[in-house]
Amino acid sequence: MKTILANKHISIETRKRALQCYIEPVLMYGCEALTISKQIQNKLEATEMWFLRRMLWILWTAKKTNERVLNEANKRRSLVRTIRKRQATFLGHVMRRGKLEHLVTTGKFEGKRSRGRQREKIMDGLVTWLGPGKVSDILAAFKDRDLWRDMIANAYKQGT
Repeated sequence: MKTILANKHISIETRKRALQCYIEPVLMYGCEALTISKQIQNKLEATEMWFLRRMLWILWTAKKTNERVLNEANKRRSLVRTIRKRQATFLGHVMRRGKLEHLVTTGKFEGKRSRGRQREKIMDGLVTWLGPGKVSDILAAFKDRDLWRDMIANAYKQGT
C-alpha cells in the first residue's frame, strides 16, 4: 500500500479514503473484545499519526506537532473513537442478550479474585468513554436500545 498511500500524484482525499478502506479494518479486526488501556490507546494513536505523516511525506526528523499534521491532512483522530463505538455497540448487543456473556462482562460469576492489581475490564473503559455516570446507570441503559444508541452517538461526537 506504500505505493498508493505515499504517491504524490494521487490526491490526499483519495489516499485518506484508501487508508480508511484497506488499513483501518485490519487494525480494528477483533477490537470489540479488546480492552484498551492507556498504553494501547497511545500506540493506536501513534500508528494513526505515522500513516498520516507517511502520506504527507513528513519526515520523522521534522519538528511538526501532531496537531499541525492533522490540520494539514484536514482530519481528526478517529481510530480510537471508532473502536470505542464498535465496542459499545457490541457490548449493548451482548448485554441485551442476557446469557453467559452478560455474566462474564459484568463480573458476576463465582470464584476467588486473583491477587494483585485487578485487570482493566471492557466496562471500565466504556464507563470512562461514555462520560460521567455509574456502572448501574449504564447497565440500565443497555435495555433501552434507543437510549443506548443516543449515548454512543453523543460520546462519539465528543471524542475520546
